[in-house]
Amino acid sequence: MSDNPIRRFDLIAFDWDGTLYDSTACIVQSIQEAVRDVGGTVPSDEDAAWVIGMALEPALAKAAPDVPVEKYPELANRYRYHYLKHHDDLNLFDGVMPMLDDLRRRGHLLAVATGKSRRGLDHVLESKELHGVFDGSRTADETAGKPHPQMLNELMEQWGIEPERTLMIGDTTHDLQMAVLAGCASVGVAYGAHDTAGFAEFHPLYVAETVANLHQWLLGNA
Repeated sequence: MSDNPIRRFDLIAFDWDGTLYDSTACIVQSIQEAVRDVGGTVPSDEDAAWVIGMALEPALAKAAPDVPVEKYPELANRYRYHYLKHHDDLNLFDGVMPMLDDLRRRGHLLAVATGKSRRGLDHVLESKELHGVFDGSRTADETAGKPHPQMLNELMEQWGIEPERTLMIGDTTHDLQMAVLAGCASVGVAYGAHDTAGFAEFHPLYVAETVANLHQWLLGNA
């Protein structure tokens, strides 16, 4: 992989779960267990995976449509309980750190745009010793949940970067739709929560099968 001296994107924003962090299976299981705990119809793996990336309450409401609204706080608490039981067993995907290091050396600003809460993101960044790797981040509980473009809009405004100089990378249609709504280019990854069959309508520049593929494409095209 060789460096491209011409930088196309000044800001590269990454989704977290399923894009940088190998947490999809844990999230799916935690959603299912939470719904079971409150007495709802347990969603399939596919239905639970589809809501990954959304803000927590809308995600759980979509995954468990028969759970009454008054049980949403309990449902969210049960989800957190199950997720946190396994949280410390999760890791970045292999190859993520070398990729991020190369992008930083090239002078890209790096950010996270995630459906996680601020507390949840800060905890994982600290636990994985990633402080200083990312120049900024936005979470669903402090802006708006995907696919609303507010996260990307705020990140671009933070550094005065135009949409055409911004790239969003994610594993779900929510990520790619957010990029479209913000006027940004996107790249999808095929190893996360969503089937890539739904990606085409959002016109990603590339769909990476692996982190290694993503790394190589970014060095050659970003």
